[in-house]
Amino acid sequence: MTEYPTSHEGPQPAAAGSSDVPGPRGARRSTAGQAAPGADDRGHGKAPAPSAEATRPGAALPESPGTVPPARQHEAGRRLPGAARTRDAAAAQNAAAAEAGPASARVRAEPGVPAGPVLAAGPDRPRGEAGSEAARPGTPVGGTAAAGAGTAHGPGAGTAGPAAVVAGPAAAPHGAGTGIPGGGGGIVDGTAARREGDRLRFVGAATRRIARGIDLDEIVLGLCRATVPTFSDAILVYLRDPLPVGDERPAGPVVLRLRRTDRLRPIDELGTGLEPTGNAAATGAAGELDFSQLPLVGPQGDLPAAELCEIRPGGALAEVLRGVRPVFGSSAAARAALPELLGAEHPVPRGQRAVLAPLRGRRRVIGAAVFLRSPERPAFEPNDLLVAAQLATHTALGIDKAVLYGREAYIADELQRTMLPDSLPQPTGVRLASRYLPAAETARVGGDWYDAIPLPGSRVALVVGDVMGHSMTSAAIMGQLRTTAQTLAQLDLPPGEVLHHLDEQAQRLGSDRMATCLYAVYDPVSHRITIANAGHPPPVLLHLGGRAEVLRVPPGAPIGVGGVDFEAVELDAPAGATLLLYTDGLVESRLRDVWTGIEQLRERLAATAQLTGLDHPPPLEALCDDVLDMLGPGDRDDDIALLAARFDGIAPSDVAYWFLDPEETAPGRARRFARRALSRWGLEELTDSLELLVSEVVTNAVRYAERPVTLRLLRTDVLRCEVGDDSPQLPRQRRARDTDEGGRGLFLVNRMARRWGATRLSSGKVVWFELALPAAREQR
Repeated sequence: MTEYPTSHEGPQPAAAGSSDVPGPRGARRSTAGQAAPGADDRGHGKAPAPSAEATRPGAALPESPGTVPPARQHEAGRRLPGAARTRDAAAAQNAAAAEAGPASARVRAEPGVPAGPVLAAGPDRPRGEAGSEAARPGTPVGGTAAAGAGTAHGPGAGTAGPAAVVAGPAAAPHGAGTGIPGGGGGIVDGTAARREGDRLRFVGAATRRIARGIDLDEIVLGLCRATVPTFSDAILVYLRDPLPVGDERPAGPVVLRLRRTDRLRPIDELGTGLEPTGNAAATGAAGELDFSQLPLVGPQGDLPAAELCEIRPGGALAEVLRGVRPVFGSSAAARAALPELLGAEHPVPRGQRAVLAPLRGRRRVIGAAVFLRSPERPAFEPNDLLVAAQLATHTALGIDKAVLYGREAYIADELQRTMLPDSLPQPTGVRLASRYLPAAETARVGGDWYDAIPLPGSRVALVVGDVMGHSMTSAAIMGQLRTTAQTLAQLDLPPGEVLHHLDEQAQRLGSDRMATCLYAVYDPVSHRITIANAGHPPPVLLHLGGRAEVLRVPPGAPIGVGGVDFEAVELDAPAGATLLLYTDGLVESRLRDVWTGIEQLRERLAATAQLTGLDHPPPLEALCDDVLDMLGPGDRDDDIALLAARFDGIAPSDVAYWFLDPEETAPGRARRFARRALSRWGLEELTDSLELLVSEVVTNAVRYAERPVTLRLLRTDVLRCEVGDDSPQLPRQRRARDTDEGGRGLFLVNRMARRWGATRLSSGKVVWFELALPAAREQR
């Protein structure tokens, strides 16, 4: 049996050129005509892996990676038979050729011969013989150094690296590629391994780039940026329109819409001309491109492709998408599918320069991606289909998740929007403005809320609260507490009582349902405000002169603690002042504590008031925006609810108030009081209408009241009349029959008044109506 020597048992080939290399113990010797210690037969400076014959059971193994003793070399030389001696002869001639100049090269040996250097063109070998060696099976095709000499763009670009194959004086530069995987030789095997490693590293980096996206556009953009120009020169991404969500089964035909395109460079940088043929096309000679064969860019620098594509059932495109696997553009299926996707008027690139990759999500195909390469670089390889499949899979799954996340975000937005008031009321004597900001794009729903509730007597309740947490549960609890607060406010309960009932409601919702709340009632007639607090940050009052102060209100315990009394305080609310209610997200963050934030808010309000002058308060909308501008990049840890109220009040001269005993003469006295008030205000035109309606409402109140009835007239932008009594029963409008003697009072009120209503109080009820002022009065 013939025994082949190991890598340390035969004479080692010399590296290209003559140089000194260190010996085993630091000694240096010339490499001209002999092997450097520890160098392999390719001159890489390290021993290659033993051949299969050398590593079989019983084969001789190398003693050490150091220098082989001369005796062993001589003994091994005598045992070299056939092909092994041929390899040593080739190594010797390669060493001689290396001394002749850098134009010498090595090519792979024939199949069946152990990997080693083969004779290359040199002084002792004809040029034609070297060419025949390069054309042997297993060597790169092309026969010239120009084949595959394009610059490497990434995985699949055909980069040969240090193992580039050269022939004759026209050797390719270091790093020129062939674009074709290696066969069984060591040189090309190393190149293929490196290229496969590049592919794996590219796939890892590209999938990480795609996975960073949260929404749909970020994921598609990540795919485009990861593949162009590393993997392809252009990309087109088509997605279903509309995209199915979850288990939805879309009705109607499946339509793909061009979502995004990306390209290597615009048209004016690519040049014009005919597409090179043969090997020149692979090398990109002269930079010539035929745009009729490669739809990279259009006349405006965009990718020419159809905007919409309707998939025909049973068509070529439907079959490719159903197959899920990426296909080359030159395949029979893709040649029919690409015109259907891109449009019949748009050409399809020739050869393996296009890859059609279906995008399949968890349950169904949601789109397709088309990767394109120009003739300037090598065509796609079979392994590139695996790369395209990985990119398409990660992109499709990411899009699936983004669509589901978008649906959840939409639901959260709608939930939050329905929990908050669509618009604020415009009660008499006060102007309102509000803002709401979520904590971040990833937490669009929270537990903060605000509200403004009109109350009887032209009063208004101002509410702001914060449920702990940022989840759907927090938003749901917030909605229940807000509804409870509205119901309690309509009962005209004192602020402390309202918070007490909210505390009981929170305990009924659960033991861990806690929230903070501030409830205030503003009376524009008395210019007073009553405030009760349940663990909420105190409000800030901005006076007309520009002075801002933090109101001292009892802190109270949060809602949901239970067994705590809530104390209310009554404070002055001068005309022209602005009250700012807010949640802790405005003043508290990881960078500052709550009291530091409150002081910064007070200073910001005072500085804003100085800009508009001492006699002119800042506009409410601009004031809210300016307050939110104080937030820094690290101050958005929590959602923010903001409610601003400008107190205009009602002047005492525009208010008339009387007490009427519950007796038969009360309606007549009410008509006289109303006539005098209208005469004083110059509203005699409304005398007849007001007397009729006041008489009807007071008559109903006297019928059921046991205590004095109250009558109040308010002149603002409308004329408002309020009649109160101690009976809790609300009047109901009904249609009286022709034979009925009564039951027509509220019918008249409904027909003649601008608005009317009835509100139940803790001590009775109030019936009110409004009359529009005459046109002359409104113009003045």
